[in-house]
Amino acid sequence: MTERLGRADLHIHTLASDGTAGAVEILDHVERATDLDVIAITDHERIDAALAARSMARDRGLRFEVVVGEEITTLGGHLLALWIEAPIKPFKSLRSTIGAIHDQGGIAIPAHPLVPYPLCAQGFVLRRLLAGDPHFRPDALEAFNPTTLGRPWHGRVVAFAREHGLATVGNSDAHALEAIGSGWSTFPGRDGDALRAAILAGATHHHGTFHGTGEQLGTFQLQLRKYGRDARANLGGRIRRDGSRRDLGYPASAASASPASGSPDL
Repeated sequence: MTERLGRADLHIHTLASDGTAGAVEILDHVERATDLDVIAITDHERIDAALAARSMARDRGLRFEVVVGEEITTLGGHLLALWIEAPIKPFKSLRSTIGAIHDQGGIAIPAHPLVPYPLCAQGFVLRRLLAGDPHFRPDALEAFNPTTLGRPWHGRVVAFAREHGLATVGNSDAHALEAIGSGWSTFPGRDGDALRAAILAGATHHHGTFHGTGEQLGTFQLQLRKYGRDARANLGGRIRRDGSRRDLGYPASAASASPASGSPDL
């Protein structure tokens, strides 16, 4: 019998950026309710929750692997950095950001590309990079993204990747628990090393189910409530002048914390 291909979702957000679930909730959900073998936490402009999630997954002996990632805002669109150990500076060119990721030995994948929107890498920029120094070339394209940004342009991204010999991945771009795994990649093997090798060899395949009309409105409402809580907590900290605020980060000491410790962020 042929062994099942591995499954990965490499674009998941937590409370540390604009997600609506904490790292512990995400780990528990993936363990209990999905068949994913590898996930990546890719918060905007920070990796602290990703580092904590990786540490907790290892400490708890979970059946899946957590890759440390980041969704970086570049001048050429959002870019996923995977297998990194330090945050990448945002608001640089797409070219230099890809180079910084590669300097760490990471993988660089434009998120929801080709969409005519400032947060998405455009075809003319990608073509210029693909024709130049390999150090500044993207390693793959996010060919499946189930959100409003991804659906209308899915076919064009697949055709672009095929034309330029780029690996394709499918991701959920999840901001809520129930979205995790709505987009995924398959690859030979079952762990992060095998996935990384498959991306570089162009041996991944993208899959997924697009969100229905209006399905994202519930997530948007959760995000608005989260932003309100954060703003009130930050304002209260400034008024009290006690140094407190709702920093949704995951300091190193929290990486091994128990969910029972009462940390609101984990």
